[in-house]
Order: sequence, then structure tokens, then C-alpha cells
Amino acid sequence: MATTKKPAAKKPAAKKAAKKPAAKKPAAKKAAKKAPAKKAAPKKAAAKKPATKRKPNAAFMKAMTPSAVLAAVVGNMPIPRTEVTKKIWDYIKKNRLQDSINKRLINADDKLKQVFGGKKQVSMFEMTKLVSNHLK
Repeated sequence: MATTKKPAAKKPAAKKAAKKPAAKKPAAKKAAKKAPAKKAAPKKAAAKKPATKRKPNAAFMKAMTPSAVLAAVVGNMPIPRTEVTKKIWDYIKKNRLQDSINKRLINADDKLKQVFGGKKQVSMFEMTKLVSNHLK
């Protein structure tokens, strides 16, 4: 038995009530405003530990010897990895090698191109990886 469904008949739109001028209810508006929020009770201060100076990781502070290629940029004295990074950034800023549009990129000059493995442009994150290859 195949039954066919008939489309539902459209109901006539409900007539809207005749528009009456809105009665002013100033009392209702006052009730609609929110009461000022109550301030939370002050919490008890947690017992703070005495401030201690942060200790650097010994692995970063170990003096490393730069390769001959890297020594052209940072010098040939054994220095910690952190100082190598600082000196490279000083070199980049001094020679204006940071890309003017995308500041995360470094445009290599002749000295840095050797450190970066022949790449003309590297990101600042890739730079640290490439520099670590030149430290012993």
C-alpha cells in the first residue's frame, strides 16, 4: 500500500494584535538594571617562597670552541653557547642582516653564508641549529 502524503496546508498567518501605544513603565526599567557586582572577599595571600636567583643550566654555560668558519664572526676563544648566540645577534644587527619585512629571517652575508651551509636566508630558529654544528 503506497500512500502519498499530501503537503500540509498552510495555516493563515496569525493576526497581530492591534498596535497600542506603549505604556511607559519607569519602574520596570529600574528593575532591569543590574545591581552593582559585589567585590569578592580578599583571598588570603599564599605563603611565598623567598626569591632565589635563577640558576643557569650548566650545559649552556660550558665553554665551547667555535669552528674556523664561526670564529670569523664570534672570535676564536672558547665561549659558552649563550654568548655565541649573543655575539651572532650583535653581528646581525651591526650589519643590518635581519630581513626588513619578516624580522624572523636573517639574510646571510659572506661570513654567515659559510656558517649557514651556503643558505642565503635562514629563520632565527634554524640559525641556532646551524650554529650548533660549528661548536665543539
